[in-house]
Amino acid sequence: MITETVYLDTTIPSFYFDERESFKNWIEETQRWWQEESFRYELWISDAVIEELSFGNYPKKIEILKFIEPLRVLERSLDLERIVAVYIENFVMPKSLVGDAIHLAYASYYGIDYLLTWNCNHLANARKRKHIKVINGRLGLSTPEIVTPLNLVEEMNETR
Repeated sequence: MITETVYLDTTIPSFYFDERESFKNWIEETQRWWQEESFRYELWISDAVIEELSFGNYPKKIEILKFIEPLRVLERSLDLERIVAVYIENFVMPKSLVGDAIHLAYASYYGIDYLLTWNCNHLANARKRKHIKVINGRLGLSTPEIVTPLNLVEEMNETR
């Protein structure tokens, strides 16, 4: 059986432990996806996720870091810096959001099937998808499906 791969950006583990009322729906969907869907996939993170969670201001930082401990970590490669630079030069991501470019670079470089995120401005954005595919094509990289937990669910078989 072929297992599909998922790269989790920082938003997924952080929302799993978030308690802000304004993000209640995203929090619940993240927890539901983790409990009901995550086992279907080979899950990956990167050192960038670990660094962002380690140095960010998260109320439940210790729990979040413990949560991601069992996940596989993709190796850092010198090629990733070049890819990130191309993303920035070609306005795939703004200079100020290099972290988003790094997550996309990891998922693309390693041929990950899905990049799971709640970042709908710069990653899970249908208007950016074509631009990302064009730049990745120029770089000879595959482009992961960039989705939120709402999009990455098992199809239910309904009998009529």
